[in-house]
Formats: sequence, C-alpha cells, structure tokens
Amino acid sequence: MYGYQLRATFEESTGGTWPLNIGQVYTTLSRLERDELVRPLAESGTGQLPYEITDSGRAELAMWFATPLSHGDRPRDELAIKLALALSTPGVDVSVVVQAQRAATIRKMQEYTRLKYSTDRPADLAWKLVVDAMVFQAEAEVRWLDHCEASLLRHSSPPMPKKTPGSAHEAENEAGREATR
Repeated sequence: MYGYQLRATFEESTGGTWPLNIGQVYTTLSRLERDELVRPLAESGTGQLPYEITDSGRAELAMWFATPLSHGDRPRDELAIKLALALSTPGVDVSVVVQAQRAATIRKMQEYTRLKYSTDRPADLAWKLVVDAMVFQAEAEVRWLDHCEASLLRHSSPPMPKKTPGSAHEAENEAGREATR
C-alpha cells in the first residue's frame, strides 16, 4: 500500500476517531524500512511508492498482537494530572473542574452513542469495537469523576461528632428538648 492508502485504511478501521497525520505515516514507513520491517516496491508510475511488509515485519506484527499492553505503555493521564494540580493550586475550585469535565465527557459519550447507532456500516465490526471502547472509556471517566467529587466532599466536610449512649452531647440535647416542652 501507499502511505495514503495506509492512512485511509487505518481511519476507516477506527471510524475516523483518531485522525492520522500523513507525515507521521511516512515517517513511520521510513523507520520501518530502516528496520527492515517493510520494503518499498517498484514505483507504480503515479509517483507513489507502495510498501509491503517483510517476513521480519510479519513476525514483529505477530508479536505485537500477542503481547498485552501494560499500563506503563499507555500515555499519561492528562485529566488525573490536571485534577492533582488543581488540588494544590490556590484559587482553583476543583469541584468546578470536575463538573466541567463530567459535562464534556457526557456530551462526548452521547456523541459516540449516536454515532454508533446512526451508522450505515452495521457489519463493520472493527469500527463498532473502536466506538464501543470510546463509550466504555467515557463511562469509566464519568464514574471516576463521580468518585473524585465524592472524595472531595468527604475530605472537605468536617467530621461529625460521635454519638454514644449516655454521652455529654446526648445529655445536652435531651436537656434542650426538655426545656422546650
């Protein structure tokens, strides 16, 4: 395939959810060629250079598919960093940051859900799985934001006095009730 064909295939498989920069495609093809994982074929006369995967490339690809991702392989979580910094930055209302992110994430989740059910590509399993992953990630983010908000409330609320039978606090309350009768 040519670089543009690879880009189109990737974007079609992912439903265009992660736009791919064509410059990145050609940079990656150059690196893969350097590492002998792909090789260029003869020019087709159109000025475009098609590439094919080598046997070493097939082995590397098979290993990539067989190897689970670890959490360390994933990019850093910008939202977690933002909330952590908001907690330590004077003048920032963290609950406002959480609420704004929750609203944006819910809107995005609704957009993904509409996209999933309004497609003319009902048999495209790859695309459906990508959209499902995005919906599930948005749902998980909303749950995490709910947890953050609950944690903020617990952390900022003063502890309630413990009521034990016969405590001085309970005796004061009882005396107050008797005086109003």
